[in-house]
Amino acid sequence: MRKYTKLTPEGVRDVLFEECRARGRARERLTEIFTRRGYQEVMTPGLEYFDVFNLPGAAIPQQEMYKSTDHAGRLLVFRPDSTLPIARMAAARLQNHRRPMRLYYCQNVYRSCPALSGKSHELAQMGVELLGASGLRADLEVIGTAVEALEAVAPDFRIELGHAGVFQRLAGRLEVSPERREEIRATIEAKNYGALDSLLDPLGGSPQAEAIRRLPRMFGGEEALAQAERWDLDGDAAQTLAYLRRLYTALKELGLGGRLMVDLGLVQRNDYYTGVVFSGYVQEQGGPVLTGGRYDGLCGQLGAPMPAAGFALDLDAAARLGTDLGEAPPAAVLVHGEAGYEAQAQRELARLAGEGVRAEASVWESLEEALAYAREAGIEKVLCAGETVRELTGKEAGL
Repeated sequence: MRKYTKLTPEGVRDVLFEECRARGRARERLTEIFTRRGYQEVMTPGLEYFDVFNLPGAAIPQQEMYKSTDHAGRLLVFRPDSTLPIARMAAARLQNHRRPMRLYYCQNVYRSCPALSGKSHELAQMGVELLGASGLRADLEVIGTAVEALEAVAPDFRIELGHAGVFQRLAGRLEVSPERREEIRATIEAKNYGALDSLLDPLGGSPQAEAIRRLPRMFGGEEALAQAERWDLDGDAAQTLAYLRRLYTALKELGLGGRLMVDLGLVQRNDYYTGVVFSGYVQEQGGPVLTGGRYDGLCGQLGAPMPAAGFALDLDAAARLGTDLGEAPPAAVLVHGEAGYEAQAQRELARLAGEGVRAEASVWESLEEALAYAREAGIEKVLCAGETVRELTGKEAGL
C-alpha cells in the first residue's frame, strides 16, 4: 500500500519562504487599514458544528464541506466560510456589545472542489464584518474599506456593484419551485443565455420573467442602471434600483467612477445576501479576489437580529499582486561564540536585534565552519564572542 508521507492532499500545498513573506506583508498592510478604520480582530474555530452552515439560505453545498464528528458523534465541518461563524459568535458572545460592531479576521477556509478544477481547497482570507448598522452610510463604509484594501495590494482593480434584491424580488414573483429558482440564478451567474432562455420560456412573457432574462446583459456603467430603470417594475424592485442608483452616485463622488461597474447579474450563490453585493477584480486573476455584500437577515436566524455587511479578500491573491520580493536578503551579521562563550554570543545577538540589525547566531562548533557558512550565505560581517566581542577582518575573516 502506498504511503503518502511526502505529499500533500489534493487541493492544498506548502507555502515557503518568499511567498510567506509576501503574505505577511499583505496582511500587515490590510491590518493597518482595518485597525485604522476602527475594526478589531477576531478568530473563530477551524471546526464548527454543521448546523451553523445548514441555516436556510447558507447555500454551501454539503459536498463542498470537509466533515468530521466529535466524540459524541455530532457532525462537524472544517470552516468553509467566515461570515457565518462570525455571525454565530456575535449572537452567542457579543449580544451586549456596543453597536455597531466592527470586526476583522485573518483565517483559512476549506472547500472541497471538484477534481482537476485547479481550485485550492484551503483559502487564506482577510475580511471585515460591520454588524449593527444599515443604510447608505454603512454600505459606503464597507465598500470604501474594500476599495482601500484593494488599493493597498493592487495598482489596478475594478469593483462590480449589484444588489441581491433585484433578482430576489423578481424571482419571488415567478411561479417556480425553489430548485428551479436556483437553476435560474445559477444560469444568470454563469451568464449562460441559452440555458436561461430555456428555463424562462415556459413561464410566458411576464414583466418579471423578461427582466430576469435581461439581467446577465445588464452590465456596464450608468447606462446599465438607466436601462433597468425603464423596466415596468412594481414597488419593491423599483425601490431596490433607486437605492442602487443612490449608492452608485455616492461612490462616483468618492472618485471611483473609472473603477466602478454595475452588474445586475451579480447574483451571489449565498442566499443570506439581502442588499448590495460587490466583487473586486484585478488583472491576471481569473475570478474575483474580493467578494462581499449585505446580509441583514442572517444574525436573526441565530437569535440576535441585526443588520450586517462585510467582505472577504483572497490573501494569497493579495500576496501575489504585491511587489515581487525575490529572495530574502542575507543577515548583515553572523555572531559566533567561542567554546564557553555561547551565552555571550546570544547576548550580543539580542543587542543587535534591539538595534534593528539583521543578525544570525552561528551554530557551528568551529570558527572555520562559521566563516565558511558566512561566505556561502553572503553575510559580510562576522563577530566572534570570547573574552571580548571582536569583528573579524582581513585574511582572518576571508569574506
